[in-house]
Amino acid sequence: MASEAHTEEAAGLVFHPMDQFKITPLFGGDTVNWYTPTNATLWMGIAVVVIFLLMVVGSRGRAMIPSRIQSIGELAYGFIHKMVEDVAGKDAAPFFPYIMTLFMFIVFSNFLGLLPMSFTTTSHFAVTLVLALLVFFTVTIVGFVKNGTKFLSLFWVSSAPLALRPILAVIELISYFVRPVSHFIRLAGNLMAGHAVIKVFAGFAQVAVISPLAILAITAMYGLEILVAFVQAYVFTILTCVYLKDALHPSH
Repeated sequence: MASEAHTEEAAGLVFHPMDQFKITPLFGGDTVNWYTPTNATLWMGIAVVVIFLLMVVGSRGRAMIPSRIQSIGELAYGFIHKMVEDVAGKDAAPFFPYIMTLFMFIVFSNFLGLLPMSFTTTSHFAVTLVLALLVFFTVTIVGFVKNGTKFLSLFWVSSAPLALRPILAVIELISYFVRPVSHFIRLAGNLMAGHAVIKVFAGFAQVAVISPLAILAITAMYGLEILVAFVQAYVFTILTCVYLKDALHPSH
């Protein structure tokens, strides 16, 4: 078995698609503590810097005829603002800065992860779990602060027959607490799967016989991942708006 593995490795067929998701310290060593600068923190920092350059530096002139950078910033602003109003309602406007920040961080983290030699921070459950929990606790706190105990009407299906309401209440309660789980797994799982598939095809590209097909598959998958990078950020954000709507209008 060892000789076979060595032969395959020599032939260039052995590759590890999950190695690209490994968190490593920036300044050497093998130990990663909570305060250790890693490749994940580096690329999250880069995402924040890019967003700052786009939304603050690139739009500081506020010209009547916007530059290309200002146009991109205004397009993103208008896109998310309309989403918040259409999905969560006009009274959700105070939460627009938070939702806008959430979308921009996710979408830029996704796109930066497509660069060669980069690191996809949103492919890690630790990152997406924190984002999902922030949404969950924000929505829950807002629901109770704004509506008090009336927020619990979200779990009581008054239109159902009385005998079924307790059962439906349990189901609704379980589904409510499952929200953050599906919220963070969907984002990280889709990005991880796509990047892993690209890495697998890249391994096959080393074999001369199937190299053209592998390169074609990589190109197709890369194009798909560009679409997935935006769609997953959009899905995460619009679900946040849906959950916020439930908190602001639990009886709807």
